[in-house]
Amino acid sequence: MKKTIIYLALTFLTISFANAQEFEQGTNVINAGIGLGGYYGGYNTSTTSPVFSASYERGIWDVPGPGVVSLGGYLGYKRFTYDNNFNNVDYSWSYTVIGARGAYHYTGLNVDNLDVYGGAMLSMRIYNGDDFDDLDSRPGATAFVGGRWYFTDSVAGFAEAGYGVAFLTLGASFRF
Repeated sequence: MKKTIIYLALTFLTISFANAQEFEQGTNVINAGIGLGGYYGGYNTSTTSPVFSASYERGIWDVPGPGVVSLGGYLGYKRFTYDNNFNNVDYSWSYTVIGARGAYHYTGLNVDNLDVYGGAMLSMRIYNGDDFDDLDSRPGATAFVGGRWYFTDSVAGFAEAGYGVAFLTLGASFRF
């Protein structure tokens, strides 16, 4: 009896984890996230907002490996302030980041509800604020790795780690 239960449990797990591809060619995903840390900034700041971001990606083509390549866009915002009460000086500035990103989604894990990926983004960070000599609008690049865990067929939580706009971004994803 014990062997039968173990056999049934293993069969159930094998069936439930087989052929699970959470990201495929034609998949569309919108992410909304909050990022912490990041390279952009300059100067020692009194306060720094998190990075508020939204991105979109679409599965474009299947590649051997196994995997799917996605392409999409990114929009992010981060604000900084510097308050020096000694000199009675207050500064503030922000960056709006607009980018194009691509990612490779590894589909070989065969785990239901999981989408793991890594990619890169080319962007333009648009500076707005007080006049500083070394802070201005300029192109940027970001590399990232991430994962999504789907709670339903269309809603997931995601985490991305990388270098650039934010070191860690957490949020929600919506697949359609």
